[in-house]
Amino acid sequence: MSGALWAAASGIGFGLFQSVNRRAVLDIEDNYVSTFVQLVIAAVVLVAATLVTEDVGRLADAPAWSLVAFAAAGVVHFLIGWTFLNVSQRRIGATRTSPLLTTAPVFGLVLAFVLIDETPSALALAAIVPMMGGAYLVAGGGQEARGRDALPGLACAFMWGLSPILTVEALDGLDSPLLGVTLGMLASVAAYAVFLAGRRRPVRIASSALAFKLTAGMLVALGTWWRWLALDGTSVGAVLALALISVPVVLFLSPLLVGRHLERVTPRVWAGSLLVVAGSLALIAVE
Repeated sequence: MSGALWAAASGIGFGLFQSVNRRAVLDIEDNYVSTFVQLVIAAVVLVAATLVTEDVGRLADAPAWSLVAFAAAGVVHFLIGWTFLNVSQRRIGATRTSPLLTTAPVFGLVLAFVLIDETPSALALAAIVPMMGGAYLVAGGGQEARGRDALPGLACAFMWGLSPILTVEALDGLDSPLLGVTLGMLASVAAYAVFLAGRRRPVRIASSALAFKLTAGMLVALGTWWRWLALDGTSVGAVLALALISVPVVLFLSPLLVGRHLERVTPRVWAGSLLVVAGSLALIAVE
């Protein structure tokens, strides 16, 4: 399967994850605990997949920089990015957070150009234009996230734009997306465990939220694995742009899971989502 198709599958997986996670955070007051539980579940899934399908011994032969870069990518994407995601979803909801995350391709394209001198093709940029236009429509429909409310979502988008740069660098020395994402996830779990231990507060999670967190963790583990596979086969800009497929998934599913009184979706939002999907299909064809 091509890198672009892996990226599209990852976008759908992340859309499902965001919707299910939105339902879970309704019953979890502590954003840090919510993120930690999510990390642990995803780590278990990825470790199991790694042990079954990969040669773990390759880690011993990998360059130190690749291991450090994979760990750093995981901390940036999971520990920091997911924390901002949970904060944003709890503060303004999934359907208002998801459009903010669509700025990740912009951050990613700029960072990729500056840090690794990766310039997207003219056709790829042309395909990204309607996607960003659709994202603008989505962000302008219904209730908008403004000022401080938008900062957690934008911070998450920045982290998600930065982590692929580190991943691409790491793959040069260890060409195994699954080993890499598992290493990054475990590094994030370890760092978060130390952080929570330092807070010296009891970790509590309602039983009603546990099933949704379990499902969200499994979905995001698969989506992240597919994203790392995509980065091994196509450009950073294309992977980040195709992640926008998650937007219409969230807009459709999130209101069904938490109620339309909490997640409002207007016709303008749906029109923007159609542009996102159209641009995604064009980008797959280009790549």
